[in-house]
Amino acid sequence: MGKRYTLDDLARLVDHTNLHPDATEADMRKLCDEAKCYHFKMVAINQVQSKLCSELLRGTDIDTGAAIAFPLGQTSIAAKAFETKDAISQGANEIDYVVNLTQVKAGRWDYLEEEMQAIVSICNEAHIPSKAIFECCLLTEEEKLGLCRVASKVHPTFVKTSTGFSKWGATVEDVELMRANVPEDVQVKAAGGIRDADTFIAMIKAGATRIGCSAGVPIMEEFRQRFAAAGTDAIEI
Repeated sequence: MGKRYTLDDLARLVDHTNLHPDATEADMRKLCDEAKCYHFKMVAINQVQSKLCSELLRGTDIDTGAAIAFPLGQTSIAAKAFETKDAISQGANEIDYVVNLTQVKAGRWDYLEEEMQAIVSICNEAHIPSKAIFECCLLTEEEKLGLCRVASKVHPTFVKTSTGFSKWGATVEDVELMRANVPEDVQVKAAGGIRDADTFIAMIKAGATRIGCSAGVPIMEEFRQRFAAAGTDAIEI
């Protein structure tokens, strides 16, 4: 038995994303205006945009999600911790950080646990969600499972498939693997390459409870058209 989603329910799964390095202030204003128009859950932006977007979204229930050590993850724990604290001080109220893939390849799970704990602890102290980005397209199955084991100890709010800036983004298989191998209280975010309603639905069916995408507006319009054609105000997924 599936769950019924209204258009607003679907929109509240979306992290509306613009992480391009050449994004302008006008682009950020457009992103936040679209988020308000469609009632998305969050805007996903580079850390330096935290202050601007949090100001643009003040008075709404839409979060400002800062990307930390993005998109490579190749900075020290101390640097990631500082960047996280700085983002929060600038108004960010969700954090998506990229794990250190060099340490994953080396199998240094103690390091990765220390890194995840550092970020999650800062977020927990601020009472905001934390998301650990695995970048699954660069990992073996055993490496993905190793990160799931770390997340099972540390309990970030979410584990996340991808940055969307590498070889490819989210796959149904990766979402299913992550969902099956982290505790129930750790949610799964699918991100990267999600550009249409069918892919969106497939990620939810696989276990994702948050969708990171830059195509949120056309996807919501596609759902709106489907609802109108079916004469319904909700869809079962």
